[in-house]
Amino acid sequence: MSDFKPISLEDKPLFDDFLSQTPPETSELTFTNLFMWRRRYQPQWTIHADCLVILFLDRPDVWRTFQPLGRGDVKKALAFAIEYLSTHFGHAAISRVGPSFAQKYASPHYEMIEDRDNSDYVYLAQDLIQLPGNRFHKKKNLFNQFMKKYDFEYKEVDAALAPELLQLQESWCELKDCASDESLLDEDHAIYQALKFMDVLKFRGAALMIQGRVAAFSFGEMLNPDTAVIHIEKGDPAFTGIYVAMNKLFCENAWSHVTYINREQDLGIDGLRKAKQSYNPHHLVTKYTLIPRK
Repeated sequence: MSDFKPISLEDKPLFDDFLSQTPPETSELTFTNLFMWRRRYQPQWTIHADCLVILFLDRPDVWRTFQPLGRGDVKKALAFAIEYLSTHFGHAAISRVGPSFAQKYASPHYEMIEDRDNSDYVYLAQDLIQLPGNRFHKKKNLFNQFMKKYDFEYKEVDAALAPELLQLQESWCELKDCASDESLLDEDHAIYQALKFMDVLKFRGAALMIQGRVAAFSFGEMLNPDTAVIHIEKGDPAFTGIYVAMNKLFCENAWSHVTYINREQDLGIDGLRKAKQSYNPHHLVTKYTLIPRK
């Protein structure tokens, strides 16, 4: 990929500039997300027609492009990416495309295919903070149980606390047998990379401490002016209500000023889908794959 270069920490200011020009709808399009998952998706980038063009490995041997970012000539950047993919890999598509971009650029040149498994769940921040009404009755009960049973401390995450978060992640991986699941290994590596370089990435994180150790942690960042995105949330299931408490307290302390919380996709995993639906999403950010019409 002589025209493209792998993502590196030094690219953050450039990516942030393009992302600020066209604030994203979809959870993939933050520098932190692209960087921490780079072993899995191997993102490669270039500038064309004053747009940032990012290719990524969607699945083994299948390269795709994200929607171009920036205020340049998007149609030219798209044509360039499609031609590059077709020439070098024999196939081309634009993946994880947000609804606004898809509606603007899909027809008549591209077939638009809904990607439900990668669509993002978006919640009202105040719903996750207050857990109001009958819809959240079970969540509120779990949170109340947590508050009654445990003497805990809420801590903001910094580099000094990161090793303790990784201890919980290591224990979680032993419990879930990450070694036998490539996707869990990829996530494990992503968490390590995010925490290792958190001072440069500048996301926000929090942890719940019980009996002097990390019982849960979460981290995220602003996605666009009215939405925060939560990249990672982990907890020790031995503590009743730990995930509900982590979610509620993180939103309350870090994200009460935003309208929406994006908690990313369910990847088509049944248990994950049920868990995300149980928090009563306000809406989904439906993603699409755009395939050039022949």
